[in-house]
Amino acid sequence: MKKSRTLFESFIYAISGVIYSLKTQRNMRIHFLAALLVMIFSKYLNLEEMEMVAVVFATALVIIAEMINTAVETAVDMITEKFHPLARIAKNVAAGAVLVAVLNAIIIGYVIFFDELYNLLLGIQRLILGR
Repeated sequence: MKKSRTLFESFIYAISGVIYSLKTQRNMRIHFLAALLVMIFSKYLNLEEMEMVAVVFATALVIIAEMINTAVETAVDMITEKFHPLARIAKNVAAGAVLVAVLNAIIIGYVIFFDELYNLLLGIQRLILGR
């Protein structure tokens, strides 16, 4: 009979999953770095509450999708070492979910940050060109 986990043990296992993903998955590290930079930029811009919610939700969705992708790839690799078309489909669909989440985050970022980035780039251009 399987021993039931305590709530604390469940949190420890979940945290170890995040740490594993960060240690072993290059794309996860890239997504975490991008999320950190976006959060810093968002704080710098003093986004409105709902804009911040959208940014946090979009970045979390990318990280969640990447972790699910890692879980699917690991499970498929555990089951078969040989090429199988269904294994390829499972991995491709999981990777596609990450792509959709990233595109969603890019669109949300564009909507929220475009005006600020445009004004920032204009200011840099004026500074460089002296206009």
